[in-house]
Amino acid sequence: MKKANFYSGLLALLLGVLLLSGCETEHRFIKKVSFKGGNQIVVVFAGPVDQRWAENRDNYAVYEKPDPDILLSITEVQLSQDRRTVTLTFEDELNQDQPHIVSMRQIMSEGRSLGTAIVTAKKLYFGHLFSILIGAMIIHNFVFTKYLGLCVFFGTSQKKSTAVGMGITFTIVMVASAMMSWFLYQFVLKPFRLDFLQIIVFIGLVSLSVQAVDTILRKINPVLFKAFGVYLVLVIANCIILAVPLILADNEYNAMESLMLAVGAGTGFLIALFLMSSVREKLEIANVPPTYRGLPIAFVVAGLFALAFMGFSGMSIF
Repeated sequence: MKKANFYSGLLALLLGVLLLSGCETEHRFIKKVSFKGGNQIVVVFAGPVDQRWAENRDNYAVYEKPDPDILLSITEVQLSQDRRTVTLTFEDELNQDQPHIVSMRQIMSEGRSLGTAIVTAKKLYFGHLFSILIGAMIIHNFVFTKYLGLCVFFGTSQKKSTAVGMGITFTIVMVASAMMSWFLYQFVLKPFRLDFLQIIVFIGLVSLSVQAVDTILRKINPVLFKAFGVYLVLVIANCIILAVPLILADNEYNAMESLMLAVGAGTGFLIALFLMSSVREKLEIANVPPTYRGLPIAFVVAGLFALAFMGFSGMSIF
């Protein structure tokens, strides 16, 4: 009983650390930074700020996190009556799918300088996580919108059973390799300035994960292992498997964001395999012209699926 309580407490602690890893306070005098409407950012301070400082647009610099060289044009700065809330209005609509960096130079409160603050405006954290998950799964499906992993996709999508098995295996490998890649990138490659080795390191981690799955699957389910054939080994060099660690490293995702990206990418690949296998099983008994049988008709179907998934482009959940 004590051992069970210990493990449950340890699990709760780990989940708490992961959930809070994206919600740290960036400046002690700033309570909240959030989007408002389509072209406004609201900054809430812990105390009143000087009106003259707050209404000076030159004290603010705002840009999207991926594009630090492009400053956004501020048209108006409004200070609330209690002097605790500043509303920044921008000339153009804000792309709220991207976090925005707000830099405030030498914050003045009651005649005292509280230093420069650099804070981040982004969506609600759980909404942000869900957006990453749905984005990788459907909106930016790696197969139908980025055309990655096509070798394994066409090779294992002839039967539903094989497709589902490969999708689940692929997702497990994806999650394991992505989390190991995130850990090594954050705690080894970045601190020691070895970022240039990330592709080599990520390939090695993926190879390790695939080898582990290969060994386990050979013992647990030999039939499915034989059905995969050479395509299980090809997962090592799969574009999606390598793309996910590179994306999470480039976007500086934390642990939970990396997990959502990996689960979304793996589940998206599973959805693509299941849809394709469902159609290809029907095509086996359909009256397809001899010239189009096999891979040619499979490429045509994949193109139609890609056109359908284009309908999700630009969709925003939160």
